[in-house]
Amino acid sequence: MADSSRLCSVFLGSETGILKGVSLSRKQAFNFCNTQHLSRDQEVRVLVWGDRAETDLLLGARDGSVKTFSLEKGSFTETRSCGDPQEGGFTGLEVLEEGGLVTCQETGTIRVWRESSSDPVAEVITGKNVSRMRQNPAQRNKMATGGKENGLKIWDLENPKNPPVFSAKNLRDDWLDLKRAQWVRDMAFIPQSEKVVTCTGYHQVHVHDPSSPQRRPVMEMEFGDHPLTALSLPTGGTSVVVGNTRGEVAVLDLRKGLVRGVLKGLCGGVRALQCHPSLPIVASCGLDRFLRIHSLGDGKLQHKVYLKSRLNCLLLASQREEWGGGAGAGSEEVKKEEEEEDEEDEVWENMERVEEQGKRKSTTEEEEMLKKKSKKGED
Repeated sequence: MADSSRLCSVFLGSETGILKGVSLSRKQAFNFCNTQHLSRDQEVRVLVWGDRAETDLLLGARDGSVKTFSLEKGSFTETRSCGDPQEGGFTGLEVLEEGGLVTCQETGTIRVWRESSSDPVAEVITGKNVSRMRQNPAQRNKMATGGKENGLKIWDLENPKNPPVFSAKNLRDDWLDLKRAQWVRDMAFIPQSEKVVTCTGYHQVHVHDPSSPQRRPVMEMEFGDHPLTALSLPTGGTSVVVGNTRGEVAVLDLRKGLVRGVLKGLCGGVRALQCHPSLPIVASCGLDRFLRIHSLGDGKLQHKVYLKSRLNCLLLASQREEWGGGAGAGSEEVKKEEEEEDEEDEVWENMERVEEQGKRKSTTEEEEMLKKKSKKGED
């Protein structure tokens, strides 16, 4: 299993608790767990790299455990309890600069863990119904949280007892003076700035700027009519990729507030998106059990892999050499599938229609016939 784990360029977590790896160049998928002892309690909720060299992978399960998977050994090397299952699944798992772990569950408690202690060294109460926690890559001690009726907040873990360094304000009341509902589903820190972009369960995309005196969004956009579930920032930070519960993935321009394009080929609700840190591609997965790799340049589908389980999260191994090549083979395979589907459609369209020879009598005609028979019986 060690050799197969080193080949994988994408890792995914499923509802059934399986850690999956995909080698795009070899067109192979691997399961890194004992498939004979699977349960919903082992559902994989979050994936994150344990180090910058991408040799260890951390997996957050539904039962509150965090497992360490070694790519060099091809197996799980450590399991520790970092949460209570009664507090909901993990909504975030991050690694601090000095080696500590940061976890967040649906009830909204951020906990900081050290290797030397089995108990958390710090706790932060962020509010109920948290949907996501994200780390600022530039300042790894700062975390952003948000959820249902729980607006965007940014916390400094160096001062866990202090209030949030930024707390977003809700949108203004509507024209009926009614409070607007808010539901932050995902967020990301825009590089080389203090801005944060969020997507909501009400198909909105907001940009917040903590450096400005304005606590409300400095930019508002909408996409589609269905709840947005995930987002990711491509290289440059001038656009954002969002996905929704209908299986639609779009690229939005953060400078003009417009939709640049929509990526095709998805069928089920999107649960995870990740853009490659240096290449113009985006990976997506969700309820339709497929991993898809799209090009952000022309929007074409480059890879499509069926993985048999409903997928919750994904993680790109950005330092793999196969990202430089191997996309051509995958794109050719996708083209062949599309051509086969087009041929099938043409066959169905060219088939002759068979019509019924005898027409069934309408209900009015049947009623008239019954009336005539009843009159004859009376006579």
